[in-house]
Amino acid sequence: MGLPASVRGRGYRLEVFDSLGSTNDEAMGRAREGDPGRLWIRAAQQTGGKGRLGRQWVSPAGNLYASLLLVNAATPDCAPQLGFVAGVALASTLAPLLGQRALLKWPNDIVVGGAKLAGMLLEATQTQGGGFACVIGVGVNCASHPQDLPYPATDLASLGLAVSPGVLLDSFAEELADRLDQWDEGMGFAQIRADWLTFAAGMGETAEVAMGDQRIKGVLRGLDERGRLLVDTEAGLLTIDAGDVFLPGLSEASGQR
Repeated sequence: MGLPASVRGRGYRLEVFDSLGSTNDEAMGRAREGDPGRLWIRAAQQTGGKGRLGRQWVSPAGNLYASLLLVNAATPDCAPQLGFVAGVALASTLAPLLGQRALLKWPNDIVVGGAKLAGMLLEATQTQGGGFACVIGVGVNCASHPQDLPYPATDLASLGLAVSPGVLLDSFAEELADRLDQWDEGMGFAQIRADWLTFAAGMGETAEVAMGDQRIKGVLRGLDERGRLLVDTEAGLLTIDAGDVFLPGLSEASGQR
């Protein structure tokens, strides 16, 4: 079991587990232990899956749970761009299966018909040698999706597509390797941003954005050159670094994996 030859040839490795608390936690631990990076961790199921802002995420067998460890692939300043790189890569991977139905909700959730199909979690840590490690975690609902969520969710099987987690990861890992090369430690972010916008959900529509205890309402106008969300409000055009977007049809922000 391994990655496609074109991915292995660029130094990427894969380790697969029957069960982990969290693939992100495993990858972060490897970083602290001195792993050189370009390491994929995949688990058949997670017992402690997590999302942004400390949210928990149900992780039964049959879905894709994987994390990629990258070491010294980005500076702390441009590391948040990796979420957009991975988002474009996943949307591009799913596009042949879903066509134009797969959209990206800022910053990196995949939604289909207003329901969440996949989410990502980006984390970072310092390595023992003083380097900077980033972990890109991804969860894709392949066989099932949670039923008791405050927002709509879906899975590939419900959409009539039978795709195994391993096969999906092979395709995603190849696309992400290509996109990371294109991104080139931030030098190619302009093209990543342009491609992200072709998949963007809700642009030109009215939405709410939650930033901590504050909520603003306005029309989504795109991304600036750093990937920050532009929202046209009654107070003027706002630039948002981080937050949860509430789109019509998604009654609660997702942002989990």
